[in-house]
Amino acid sequence: MRAPARFNFFVLLFCAALGFSISSQRAAAENRVALVIGQSAYKTVPALTNPTNDAKLTSEMLQAAGFEVKTALDLSQNEMRQAIGDFAAKIAGKGADTVALLYYAGHGLQIDGENYLVPVDVALDRESDVPLQAVRLNDVMNTVASVPTKMRIIMLDACRNDPFNSINKIAGHGLALVDTKANSAGSFVSFSTSPGTEALDGSGANSPYTSALVVSAREPGLAIEDAFKKVRLAVNKSTDGQQIPWESSSLTSDFYFFPANGAKPGSKTGARSVAEWRQLLRGQDPQAAYNLVIADDSVEGYRAFVELYPQSLFVARLKVVIDRRQEMIIWSGAVFANTPGAFRAFLASYPNSDLAATARKLLERSLNRPLNASAAATTANAGGAPNAGQNPAGPQQASLSGPTCPCQPPSKTTAPPPRRVDTAPPPSRRPPPEVVRRGPSPEEEAAIIGGAAIGGALLGGAFGGGGRMRGHNY
Repeated sequence: MRAPARFNFFVLLFCAALGFSISSQRAAAENRVALVIGQSAYKTVPALTNPTNDAKLTSEMLQAAGFEVKTALDLSQNEMRQAIGDFAAKIAGKGADTVALLYYAGHGLQIDGENYLVPVDVALDRESDVPLQAVRLNDVMNTVASVPTKMRIIMLDACRNDPFNSINKIAGHGLALVDTKANSAGSFVSFSTSPGTEALDGSGANSPYTSALVVSAREPGLAIEDAFKKVRLAVNKSTDGQQIPWESSSLTSDFYFFPANGAKPGSKTGARSVAEWRQLLRGQDPQAAYNLVIADDSVEGYRAFVELYPQSLFVARLKVVIDRRQEMIIWSGAVFANTPGAFRAFLASYPNSDLAATARKLLERSLNRPLNASAAATTANAGGAPNAGQNPAGPQQASLSGPTCPCQPPSKTTAPPPRRVDTAPPPSRRPPPEVVRRGPSPEEEAAIIGGAAIGGALLGGAFGGGGRMRGHNY
């Protein structure tokens, strides 16, 4: 009896050692660090039921996936900033071969084309309070991107309806487009629903997005792109088509929440044209075709479906998606271009948009900007004051110290230069010509909005295909 017992003991010891060795090798090969934030207990608006539940459920999944997880609930602005700073410091301490993941559940807003995460202690009386009291998403992304990492993953269950009555009628719905390609490579950003639309908090203990995420992510050997295709299908089904998760990716390597032996790279297909989508979908059952285009989330796929299945009950739903995605592309391009022509063109196309008030405000700002900064600088320097380029201390130092002067006063023995005496009669004084501010001509307008569309291509990720950059999703 002793021999079998001893044998079993050594078998268990060997298996434990083998498991420890494998996990050690995996840890040595790749560090995984996550910050999970759940915001439910808002103080000035009704509390949200699910974000803290969603945060806890996501933390459990990430811990099982090998992440070192910090879970933070119901944070004020200072606490949120501190948590993000500590997260960046933790990543820096782990080294460059680290996967950094941030999950956020709670309220999110877009103001002037910028996205903000909302702390629980905000008291928003006007739109201008948001940049002061909330946390800008770009600041969060830049903080994480400033630390050398292997990969950065950001998941936002933050597109719920805007409960702040003072601004929800003038601010745009949902979140603005985010382009991971505008920053350094190796980033993945996921929204719980499409840009410019609102997500549901859910009727159960968890949101539709997080409920689908923790299931798809746990599937062994499923690349992150394929995991989120499954999330998109599940959320679209559970919300009866009201919600379509969206993502933008600049990943340069594969990532699996739960790797499998011999796992193959995810299906990173290139962008298909409308004609290619027609060929792929033709002859398919409408439900199967609908699932294909929803999983890919490309405007080309949606258009092909609408053309091939005009009698389908899904067509009306997809037309709404196409129109809103197109609007968000044009809006993103207008914000990127930041010119009067771009904002006028947006307002001409979408005069009744929820973003129209913001577009008019940004148009007014753009009209009040100096038309030529370099000309203004030249005018300022006409009296001899050096500009920032002439001041070796730089523009900030110049602004603090005021105009500079020669280090040594002129010598008293130096004769002053002779004065010029002009004997010519003074020119007749004529009133200056009237300056008329001219708006752009139709040709200029077209060129400007064309530039805005190019800017949108740079800013919006790929306006389809789950956010992957595509050549022509307009």
